Amino acid sequence: MQILNRTKLGTLFFIVIGLFSFSVVAQEANPLEGRWNLTISQEGKELPSWLEISHSGRSTFIGRFVYAFGSARPISEIKVNDGKFSFSIPPQWEPGSDDMTFEGVLTGETLKGKMGYTDGKTYDWTGVRAPKLEYKENVNWGTPMALFNGENTDGWHTEGESQWVVKEGILTSPASGVNLISDATFSDFRLQAEFRYPKGSNSGLYLRGRYEVQIADNKGLDPSSILFGGIYGFLTPNEMTAKAPGEWQTYDITLVGRRVTIIANGVTIINEQNIPGMTGGAIDNNEAAPGPIFIQGDHGPVEFKSLVITPAE
Repeated sequence: MQILNRTKLGTLFFIVIGLFSFSVVAQEANPLEGRWNLTISQEGKELPSWLEISHSGRSTFIGRFVYAFGSARPISEIKVNDGKFSFSIPPQWEPGSDDMTFEGVLTGETLKGKMGYTDGKTYDWTGVRAPKLEYKENVNWGTPMALFNGENTDGWHTEGESQWVVKEGILTSPASGVNLISDATFSDFRLQAEFRYPKGSNSGLYLRGRYEVQIADNKGLDPSSILFGGIYGFLTPNEMTAKAPGEWQTYDITLVGRRVTIIANGVTIINEQNIPGMTGGAIDNNEAAPGPIFIQGDHGPVEFKSLVITPAE
């Protein structure tokens, strides 16, 4: 074995220290980095959206963005200069063909800026840091309660004329219409649902009204965050467990803080994973507050036989 002399050892030491210092500098955080809950003022409405800004290498910033509808989409580069930032992304489900453009600045603890929409119009937006939601190791569960009584839609409401009906003990949305929203709100809970859908249909269950668990006719497909059992656009199930259309299926969902577990048709497909932020279609962006359960009704037909929730004490 060759023994290194002191000169070589000294050189090696400074190389290691230099590499370490380079790594630290490369990962130095910028105040813009993190997850932000956005509110876009658009056509008289306050639309909840979401933005993540993160570091890539020495000087590049990248991110993810969720608009008021659709899934989380990647941002290849966020340009940052003197506290201001900008980025653009191609349209997803929005009308028009223009890219969506964003310009913003950090003022104190608030982001402010303008959005250029896909139809050429410009809107103001603001953003606050997404809250850290506490995870409890040992949850004391309360008493299970039926959200659906098997007779009518008491305990639920809609924003607009409702297409939801109850037929022979089954809660039914026979066609695309409005979402069905629980009157009660919840923080941490366990939700058990029994549902079915016709061929080609698409719906979802929103946890606290902010995180969609996808319900869709996807039997035989590879698992995806935008397919059956996924947290829409964020979390991909371990496997695809969807049954054929017309068959009754079950979800057993536990949400504590941001951490979610989903058992679909008896199989654990997502196990204690953190939900990064709100999915498209969220009812609001006040993540620290309790929120309702709501069933997506503006896509395809869906039926529910049972909806039982067990809140944490």
